[in-house]
Amino acid sequence: MIKASNIKIATITDLEEIITIYNFAVLAKFETADITTINWTKRKTWFKEHTATLYPIYVYKVNNKVLGWISISPYRKGRMALKNTVEVSYYIHPNFKNKGIGSLLLAHAINACKTLNYYNLIAIVIDKNVKSIMLLKKYNFKKWGKLPNVAIFDNIQCSHLYYGLALK
Repeated sequence: MIKASNIKIATITDLEEIITIYNFAVLAKFETADITTINWTKRKTWFKEHTATLYPIYVYKVNNKVLGWISISPYRKGRMALKNTVEVSYYIHPNFKNKGIGSLLLAHAINACKTLNYYNLIAIVIDKNVKSIMLLKKYNFKKWGKLPNVAIFDNIQCSHLYYGLALK
């Protein structure tokens, strides 16, 4: 049974599982714009930049195992006119997709963004990632933009879509 109480702030001990889940998305193609897997060194800096009070990472854990995660990140880091807009990214372990974990994590992140007084939440997705687009639409994200044919996976061109949710 999927429960909101299984959502926790990520700790450094969760990072290895966060990386594993992300790398599944890389290998699946069309779920992230990365085309090569990432490692601990690359993600450790990213993780440390995500503090619970400003840019949290949440994990969905069952029996101390991470089944999915979601991060709230700065949009265009360092550009202060955009400081009230954040980007959300989420990934679910392939064995646990379509069970409601992504939906629960996204709802949690939306509420957290409101509490943190962010004005806008953006998700940037590959156009072929239909399930992610459906999830965003479920939570009233609207298509705010499209960068046509900017991503290439094995000679397949894809567009980058910007979905947004006004929080205020």
